[in-house]
Amino acid sequence: MRGAVFMQPIVKGRYRGRLAQSAADIRAAQALRWLCFVARNGDAATRDDLDRDDMDDSCQHMLVEDRDSGQLVCTFRFLPLSGGHEIGRSYSAQFYNLRSLEGFNAPMVEMGRFCIHPEWRDPGILRIAWAAMTRFVDDNGIEMLFGCSSFIGTRPEEHAEAFAMLRERHLAPRRWWPRVKAPNVFRFARALARRQPDPRRAMAAMPPLLRSYLAMGGWVSDHAVVDPALQTMHVFTGVEIRAIPDSRKRLLRADAV
Repeated sequence: MRGAVFMQPIVKGRYRGRLAQSAADIRAAQALRWLCFVARNGDAATRDDLDRDDMDDSCQHMLVEDRDSGQLVCTFRFLPLSGGHEIGRSYSAQFYNLRSLEGFNAPMVEMGRFCIHPEWRDPGILRIAWAAMTRFVDDNGIEMLFGCSSFIGTRPEEHAEAFAMLRERHLAPRRWWPRVKAPNVFRFARALARRQPDPRRAMAAMPPLLRSYLAMGGWVSDHAVVDPALQTMHVFTGVEIRAIPDSRKRLLRADAV
């Protein structure tokens, strides 16, 4: 890991959140990612059953473990950037034209490969994951958090209710607008311009990570990128830290202490 940072572990109830400290830690994270992103599609076993790419060497890796058993139940990686001039280093920049964000003149962090073990459904896992990210954001003066939020499945109609809600309420500000770059996209803001979403059904269809972003005042691209390898569709997602409602900040920081 380049430029590794130190952060004290966060312990809440039965879970512990900590940064990966060794190659074995990172392999454990990659194995959980494989289980969540590859095995769910019924794909044949790959070489050593790990989900990995070149970004892993540049990122920090967060692990959430069950304290009693030591089992890894959640992981994500994050890439700190000193400002928008480094946005081209991000994973997201492979799929979105992020030139508009090059002028963001403050520290940023990209959050990616977020997953929770499919056999663990305790909401406390997501809380401690966000607590760990909140501590990093506060300790390092981060002003924007961004990444790709994924929907499982590549058929647009399966996600139409959620996409219609994103179009109606959560599109990015024009000054940060992500443009199309990937060859295979679904332009939901255009395709669903006349669809009126049912708010309850739409929010129920949102991936949990994206719901968290939106609760913090997050925004998304006007199109989704189709990823046939992982059998997902993802939207670029950003949240400006200063725009997070004070009530939400207090909740996040209460968990982060």
